[in-house]
Amino acid sequence: QVQLVESGGGSVQAGGSLRLSCTFSGNTDSNYYMAWFRQAPGKEREGVAHIYFLTGSTYYAGDSVKGRFTISRDSAKNTLYLQMNSLKPEDTAMYYCAATTRYSGYVLSRQRYNFWGQGTQVTVSS
Repeated sequence: QVQLVESGGGSVQAGGSLRLSCTFSGNTDSNYYMAWFRQAPGKEREGVAHIYFLTGSTYYAGDSVKGRFTISRDSAKNTLYLQMNSLKPEDTAMYYCAATTRYSGYVLSRQRYNFWGQGTQVTVSS
């Protein structure tokens, strides 16, 4: 079991930046695949970025966030980050941190992840 706690959300104007953090506790000895997801009102939860915590290998959802968002981790602090730059109103959503030890399946599939944080709200105004 692992517990995930996100922080760092808030309200910013378009073009601004935010850094989300996700600190995890519990069974921290396992090799976790971790990701950030987001869910806007009335929409499905979608994967944003993935990182293999052991190696730091990353993957991003696509052109909507690539080049603007950066996922990273600090192993010593058991913390995952999402640096978000050049924010757009369409980035407005609840952002969730997720973790799994499952190694098969698409890295940004919700079904792959079995540990979730409570979410942190990001609101971008135009």
